[in-house]
Amino acid sequence: QVQLVESGGGLVQPGGSLRLSCAASGNFFTMGWYHQAPGKQRELVATITNGGSTNYADSVKGRFTISRDNAKNMVYLQMNSLKPEDTAVYYCYARRQYVPFDYWGQGTQVTVSS
Repeated sequence: QVQLVESGGGLVQPGGSLRLSCAASGNFFTMGWYHQAPGKQRELVATITNGGSTNYADSVKGRFTISRDNAKNMVYLQMNSLKPEDTAVYYCYARRQYVPFDYWGQGTQVTVSS
């Protein structure tokens, strides 16, 4: 059974930083992060392939950095210069190559507030 377990969320002041981590129970071609704010749809934050190709939402470019450790089946999201509008539940995401099925973690809350 596939498991994605997030950690690292919390409360931070505007302008602060947080690092999210996600531990996967297997190897995946694409891993990444989505977020969902109250009353809104789940949206892409960033993804990364096992070859290191990245994709970011325009709203986080220059502030967030996604990375992964393929040997450990881990993906990370370094979030800097956080804004109140970054407040959301952040979900780890994974997908195998050529398999049209998405795996999701349980989510971790990120709150940016003074």
